Amino acid sequence: MSEYTFKSVFADDIKEFISLKRALGFKYVSEQGMLQRIDTYFADNNVPVREITKEISDGWCRKRSHETLTNQSNRISVMRVFAKYLNDIGVAAYIPLSGTSSKKHHYNAHIYTDDELKRFFAAVDESKSVPSECPYRGQVMPVFFRILYTSGMRVSELRLARISDINLDDEYIIVKGGKNQKDRIVPIHHSLAEKCRELKCSIHKDSSDDEYFFMQYPGRPMTLVCVYKNFRRYLRKAGIPHTGRGPRVHDFRHTFCVNLLLKWSKEGKDLMAYLPYMRTMLGHEGFEETAYYLKLTAEAYPFIRESLQRSFPSIIEEVTFDDRDYY
Repeated sequence: MSEYTFKSVFADDIKEFISLKRALGFKYVSEQGMLQRIDTYFADNNVPVREITKEISDGWCRKRSHETLTNQSNRISVMRVFAKYLNDIGVAAYIPLSGTSSKKHHYNAHIYTDDELKRFFAAVDESKSVPSECPYRGQVMPVFFRILYTSGMRVSELRLARISDINLDDEYIIVKGGKNQKDRIVPIHHSLAEKCRELKCSIHKDSSDDEYFFMQYPGRPMTLVCVYKNFRRYLRKAGIPHTGRGPRVHDFRHTFCVNLLLKWSKEGKDLMAYLPYMRTMLGHEGFEETAYYLKLTAEAYPFIRESLQRSFPSIIEEVTFDDRDYY
């Protein structure tokens, strides 16, 4: 059932490792993608036998140009876990030091301006489908990125949504088994629900309810790599500068939350009463995760900082963010 084909000398080990993790209750979706990259790295470097030397490990763990510490630490983390597994089954494998994998990394979220959003979605609307690679890109991407921004959903929650998860009559998406293994209902705007109806009629005429709604092609969802590459393409077309520090795809989630809190604040709503709604909609386990957006809002809009600080004095100063929450 794997969508990846492993080709290195470790191919069978990787497949058995993924099966073990899933048998233990882990989803191992994004990790499977990282293991494919590790497998490709082994193959490209002609690793001849089932042994990971320090030299091979160091080559994988070395920081890439324009790579964030978070991305590097994620790569190291997956290699560490796989190397430990190999040692457990009697295969010699150097286990890289945790190093940056346990280091906290501060990321300044990018809050898109109204003008940036307008230019970005204008670029998305010019998407062209590529029959051999992305036959539905021109139809899928304008709807996908708009729902991503207006719902605050995590990327993989939306890209892995199936037809049966999207209720177009009552206009909501059911997120099944999201972060913290919780299901939740996320409303979608009426105009986007209409776009979803049009998309369904266009590309899902013969699809079963189990098909991915935003499929790359039949039976295959959009990958994170596909989403990211298209995102970068739209940024360039929109004239929005990108560096190794962002903007990032998950900044749409940040922007959605900040704009929603700003709207509530301007309307004079009691944020203490409304935050549980945001927490549920975002799929947060605890209040601290949601409180991160209070800090972002206060930083982006100083004129409401005083009112926010009256209600949440310590949170505004202390809360931090783990960007792995997004995927």
